[in-house]
This record gives sequence, C-alpha cells and structure tokens, in this order.
Amino acid sequence: MKTKLTNLMLMTAVLCLCGYAYADDWAMWGHSTSRNMASEDAQGLPTSWKAGEFKDNSDHIDMATTENVQWVAKMGSQTYGNPTAAAGKVFVGTNNDGNPDPRFKGDFSVLKCIDAANGQTLWQLTVPKMGDGKVGDWEYLGICSSPAIDGDRVYVLTNRCEVLCLDINGMANGNQGFQDEGQHMAYNGKNPLPPMEVKPTDADILWIFDMREELNVFPHNITSSSPLVIGDKVWCATSNGVDWSHTNIPSPKAPTLICLDKMTGKLLGEEASGISSRILHGCWSSPAYGKLGGKDMIVFSGPDGYMYGFNATPIKDPDDPDFNILKEEFRCDGDPKWYRYKRDGSVYTKDSKGKLEKIKYVKPEGPSEFIASPVIYEGKIYANIGQDPEHGEGIGNFLCIDPTKSGDVSPQLVDEKETTVTDNPNHAVIWNFDKINRSLCTPAIHDGLIYTGDFSGFVYCLDAKTGELVWKHDTLSHIWGSPMYADGKVYIGNEDGDMLIFAAGREKKLINTVTFPDPIYSTPITANNTIYVATTTQLYAIKSKAGAE
Repeated sequence: MKTKLTNLMLMTAVLCLCGYAYADDWAMWGHSTSRNMASEDAQGLPTSWKAGEFKDNSDHIDMATTENVQWVAKMGSQTYGNPTAAAGKVFVGTNNDGNPDPRFKGDFSVLKCIDAANGQTLWQLTVPKMGDGKVGDWEYLGICSSPAIDGDRVYVLTNRCEVLCLDINGMANGNQGFQDEGQHMAYNGKNPLPPMEVKPTDADILWIFDMREELNVFPHNITSSSPLVIGDKVWCATSNGVDWSHTNIPSPKAPTLICLDKMTGKLLGEEASGISSRILHGCWSSPAYGKLGGKDMIVFSGPDGYMYGFNATPIKDPDDPDFNILKEEFRCDGDPKWYRYKRDGSVYTKDSKGKLEKIKYVKPEGPSEFIASPVIYEGKIYANIGQDPEHGEGIGNFLCIDPTKSGDVSPQLVDEKETTVTDNPNHAVIWNFDKINRSLCTPAIHDGLIYTGDFSGFVYCLDAKTGELVWKHDTLSHIWGSPMYADGKVYIGNEDGDMLIFAAGREKKLINTVTFPDPIYSTPITANNTIYVATTTQLYAIKSKAGAE
C-alpha cells in the first residue's frame, strides 16, 4: 500500500509539473512539454471521413454531407491558431469575421472556447487590433497563439503582444482577477473608446502582462508563440522583430524569451543573451522543456537561427542584483556557415575589407531562423530551420543536437571580426539533414522515426539516431502546419486542404487523403479519441462511428 501511495503521489507531481492533468488531453502546443507532436494514448482514430460541403451561398458546412464528423464549429475568415483541448473544452484562435455579436464590428482577434461535446461556443476572448497595420498586427490574422491549459487556467498570447491568463470557465463563475474586461475589448490605443458591456459569454481575464509596455518589445507582423507552463512558471517567446524596412531592429535589447509567475504574471526572468540584436525577421517559435544532461532546461529555437538551452531557474544578473536573467547553457547554429557566407567551392570568399561575404537574408540559398519548435526526444533536440511563408521556398536544415555540451557548440565558428571560419571540435550536432527545404513543421517522433515536412510540400520520415532518409512524399502543396503521430498513424495537412494519413513506420504507406473545402494552415490534434482539425473557416471534430459515444 505504501508503494502504491508513493507511486500515486509521484504521478500526481509529474502531471502537475507538465501543466496538464489528463493523458488523453492535448492541453498545449506539441501535446507535452517536450513539444513532440505525438500521442501515445489515442485509439480507434478514423482514417476516412467526409469533411462535407458548404451550404448554398454560405460559409457553413452542411452536416448532411459529412461522415465520421461529430460537429463543425464556424470560425472566422482566417484561422492560424492551432487548437488545444482539455477538460471537455477545445480552444482555437481565429478572427472576428462572421461574428453576429453587434458589439464587435470589423477586425478583432478571437480565442474561442468550444464545448467538446457539441461544438457550441461557451465563451470567447475578443481583442482589438493594435492599429499599427501589417508591421505589428497584420490585418485579419486573428490570434495565432496556441493556448496552454493548466488546471482551471488558460494562457495565451494576443495579437496586442500581451500574455493573458484566463479563467477556463469564462465569466460563468463570475469576474475574477482583472476587472476591466470591458475596456480591454474596446480599442485602447491613442484614442480609447468607451468600455464595452461585459457578457457571460466573454472571457474572464485573471491577469495581463503587456510585453510592449513592460519590455519594449516590437512585434513583427503578429504575436505568435505558445506558452509553456512548468511548475509555477509560464515561459513565452516575445515575437520581437524587425520593422517595416525588414532591416532595422527597433528593440535590439528587448528579450526574446521570458519567464512569468503563472499565478500573478510577475516577470521572473528574461533572456539576456543579446538574441534580439541578431534577429533575422521575427521571433515566433515556442520553447520546450526537458531534463537534459542532469539540468532542468528550457530549449529555445532562436530568431537568429541558433538553438539555445537556458537553465530553467532564473538567476540574479551579476551587474544588477534586482534583475533576473536566464543562464545560457549552450547555443548551436542551425545554419551551416555556407548558408550565411558565400563560398567558392569549399573556400569562403571575402570582400574588399577582408570580411566574409554575407549571403543576404531571404535569398533561397541563404540563412533562416527557427520558426518551428524544438522537440526533445530521448535526451536529444530535434528541429527544422525555416522562414516566414511570405518569403517563399529555399534551402533548409534539420538538426539533431546533443544538449549536454556547453558554450557555442556550432559545427563551425566565426571570429568576432567575421574574417575566418574554423571547425569546432566541441560541436554538438550529432547529425544534420540538409536535403529538406525551409520548414515551419515541428516534428513528430515515435519509435525512433521522425516525421516532418517542409514548406515546399514534402513529408519526410527520418531515422532519429542517424538522420538517414527513410522515405519522402510530395503532397503537391505548401505545408504550413505540423504532422501529428497518433494511433499508429501520421496526419498532416496542406494548403490545398488535403489531410494526408500515413501508416507510421519505415515503409511508406499512404492510407488515405481527405480533402477539406478550405486550406489547412494549422496542425491536427487528438484528444479523447477525437481528431480536431482547424481549416481556414471551420473547426472539425472527427471521430469514427464505432468510437462515437
């Protein structure tokens, strides 16, 4: 009995640390703190369904034309937010188009909380635009952050560069914490509008951390990172980036990664490695967590193209004891140096001043940042490099990194004056696969096999130990989202609205391709043996008839 009780206590502690309470939920981006897009619990997931057709002259799905679809919930006109699901609720970010609520006319960003049983909206967070145009809050993109659910709290980043903590029940159990939701829903820029009426169907905000006001962050295009909840802390990337010129960095000293108290929103620590001064475009990746080399570590895919490991316990800044920073454990360049600097054959070329000739960012043969999240699997880190889809296709790189080494563990090093490239005997890249193109995909790894994709539309299966290409498939359309492994299958969508379903394993076997009436820009998830797929305008709950309740 004592052993069983001890085991129960240990299991409870682990679940609390990971930030979600049920194994069959998908309560955060990447399912778990490792960000591995895989579920080991799902069973009986369908491989065939009909997504249905639009009713005449409408953007609503005719349920009579669907099959193996429990329900379809209408989203806005653009949905880039990846769904999460926990406690019988599904959360997804979208925009305000089609919302019948007369309070909200025009362009607002929205987070919907949907009843997993019937697809009805229980409550929604509605956020006005910043008013800065495309440079900081692109029109009609909506909320792009995939929320993290931790007990009775929901954490999400808004289009206004805020970190919000919400009550999972909305206003149904009263207004708690932050009391000014009416003003938050109204435009609150230079010319604030009167606060709006607060209704029971609105979100209940518990606290707000404004990264622009508190940290001088300058978000580029959109704020998009998915929070990571570990113990009593919540970790977020800031979306700091370049301005409209795409060359100037307005806030080179602002952090790219922060740590907040999950109960109060108090700032507990921030990255001080100077990453913002090296930003290529924007900071949109989401951090992962794992115990690596005996250390509790936050792994962060940087907007400068480097992978970083930070100790999960903030420390006092040696230069300012009132200021907490994140201790950097390692950094590793995701770009081979010949993506950053020109070569003639194997020799790096130099300009008239004797400096290495840089390859201009955005060029197809040039460097990329990380947009995909890193995945921690069996003590190693796996990640793709890539760029904003607006930049088009280009060369990529997929890395497997040993996180136990410290310092700059890139395969090659460049001196401070940028005049020479030297091999690094202390590098931590176990293998890299450079026959992939730019990618937005966070990989799914199962049974020693990696499943990933690239923006050019190819799906890859790689050996996790060696990096060997096992198989490759052309989906014939751009891939924005990530693959999901579940129930012995791999699901991945593309811009044509095709959901491809592969049998997991070393033999390439395409089981089926299901076409939706809208493009798919997000990642499918599974919770309680149901698949959730967000298309541009709809959220689908898909379940086989045999598994339906």
